[in-house]
Amino acid sequence: MASPKKKHASSACVIPGGFTVLSLKFQPNSVAQHQLCVKEHRVRAEKNVKRPLDRTLFVLNIPPYCSESVVKELFSQFGSVQSVELSEKPGSPEPETNSLSKYFRPAQKQCFKVGYIVFKNASSVAAAKAHPPDSPLIVSTKEKPVQTGLQKWIHEYKQLFVKPETLQEAVDEFMTNYDKNKEEEAKRLQKEAEQQLEDKEGWVKVTKGSKGVKGRPHSEVANERTLQKEDKKKKRKELLNFYAWQRRDTQREHIAQLRKKFEEDKQRIALLRSQRKFRPY
Repeated sequence: MASPKKKHASSACVIPGGFTVLSLKFQPNSVAQHQLCVKEHRVRAEKNVKRPLDRTLFVLNIPPYCSESVVKELFSQFGSVQSVELSEKPGSPEPETNSLSKYFRPAQKQCFKVGYIVFKNASSVAAAKAHPPDSPLIVSTKEKPVQTGLQKWIHEYKQLFVKPETLQEAVDEFMTNYDKNKEEEAKRLQKEAEQQLEDKEGWVKVTKGSKGVKGRPHSEVANERTLQKEDKKKKRKELLNFYAWQRRDTQREHIAQLRKKFEEDKQRIALLRSQRKFRPY
C-alpha cells in the first residue's frame, strides 16, 4: 500500500481558478522545469464553433519555443488531438487583416502564449487534468528534436525563401482570377447599359435584378433625359392663348423680343459705321 505522501505527490495539482499545473521540461536531462496551467474550456458566450466546450483544453503560459506542432505532440499522449490554436491573449481570435499572399506573412511575436487544444474525445481533457505534476512533459526528444537558438534562426531564415516555380504559379493564378473578374465586371456594365437604352418608341426596359442585389441608381444622362421628356409632356398639355392672361403674356413677350432685336440691330449698325463699311444703298 502506498504511503499517503507518495499518493499525494502523484495526484494532480489544482490551484485557485480551477487550473491544473503540469510540469514541462525541454529535454529529459534538463534541471529547470516550466509549469503549464490547464483547465477545461467552458465559456458560455463562446461563439467559435472550432472550440467545442466539452473537448477543448485551455492552456496558459506556453513558452515561445513551443509551436503548434510541438504542443500537439506533447498532448497527444492524453488522446488524439484534433487541432491546436495558439494566440497572444485569450478570447476570440482576431480576424486577419493581412491581404497579402500566403508567402508574405508578418513575423510572429516571440512571447508566452495561450492555447486551445481540441481533442477528438472528451475523456482526453479529463486525462490531461489528472496528469501528476511530478511527471513532466518532454518537449525535445531524440526521436523528435526541437530546434532552438542559432539552428532555429537559420531554419526560419531558410523558410523565408520561396521557390521561383511556386511563386510563379501563385502569380499566374492571381492574374487569371483578376482577368476573370475584370471580364465579368465589363459584361455586367455592358448589360446594364443595354437595359437603359430606349427603343424606337422611347420606352426603357426595366428588368428585375437577382435576389440579394440592390438596384443601381440611374446615371446622370438617364435622369436628364427623363426630365426633358417630362418638360415636353407638360408643354404639350398646356393650352396656349386660351385664357385672357395667356394672350396678354404672349403679347408682352412678343413686344419684349421685338425691342431686344431692335437694340441688337442698332448695335450692329453702329459697329458697321465705326468700321466705315456701312452701305445702306
